[in-house]
Amino acid sequence: MKQSGLFRILPIMGATVIASSVLAQAVPKIAVTDLAYSQTVAEYFEAASIKSSSNVHANKSTLTTDSQTTGSYVAGTHNYIDHRELGSFSNDIKGALLRGTSFRLVQGKRFDSGEPQPTKAEQALNQLQTGKIAKPVRQPDVKDIIARIKKGEFPGADYVLFGVLSNVEFRNELSPLQGTSSTTRQFSLDLLADFSLINTKNYEIKAAFSAQGAGSETKIFSNRGDVIPPNRSKVMRETSQTLAKNVFEQLVDQLALSDPAMGNRVRPPMGSGGAYAAPQAGQPAGEQVQILK
Repeated sequence: MKQSGLFRILPIMGATVIASSVLAQAVPKIAVTDLAYSQTVAEYFEAASIKSSSNVHANKSTLTTDSQTTGSYVAGTHNYIDHRELGSFSNDIKGALLRGTSFRLVQGKRFDSGEPQPTKAEQALNQLQTGKIAKPVRQPDVKDIIARIKKGEFPGADYVLFGVLSNVEFRNELSPLQGTSSTTRQFSLDLLADFSLINTKNYEIKAAFSAQGAGSETKIFSNRGDVIPPNRSKVMRETSQTLAKNVFEQLVDQLALSDPAMGNRVRPPMGSGGAYAAPQAGQPAGEQVQILK
């Protein structure tokens, strides 16, 4: 039976739709975490338990009372590790991935630090009153990324770009200008973090590197008594942007070697400004179109 041209086109269109759907599903989905860090916290505590009793004795001619007070007191310093996330430097990393790759980004859940624990003072008071020592409850570790993946903190993500804060340093330096009465004040911020790109299915590490961000502001004033507050927002913004640039460059370099399929999803630079060409609709991954104007 001879088919019309319309019936010959329909199967081709169906195959094209299926191929586009498969390509869309194959795009890796990445969750970018906030920078994890742990710090030792010293907590001073005091606890006291006081008991008092009194007795009254009466007879026909006299009235006597006696009282007794007993108590226990304990004080000291308790050190513990506090697990946190620093959420000020992850958005620029997400933006760099959105501009420079065809990856899809998904939002993970915030780190679950567990149920609130009683303070050391409350634990000591309970021990004084009951004589029982409270059993410490282990808190989740913000740096245990495998446990966090298994816990479901990154639903729908194929990969997690996990960052751990290694060092952060603020500097506020004054330097006199030789031959003048002026002085320079430089406020700067340096940040170093370790990153890993981890497969959420088999925990394979696709990339691992350290990245640095830095920002600074310099002001000149003539009198040493002048008060010139630093622009902290500007310095933090520069630090975040330089960190994101460094993360993107190292991630792209390593993916090109460890996983060429993922490396091919990097968009080519467009011009000297560092912008990236947007992928065309229906275009297979790795075949980007660069528009020159």
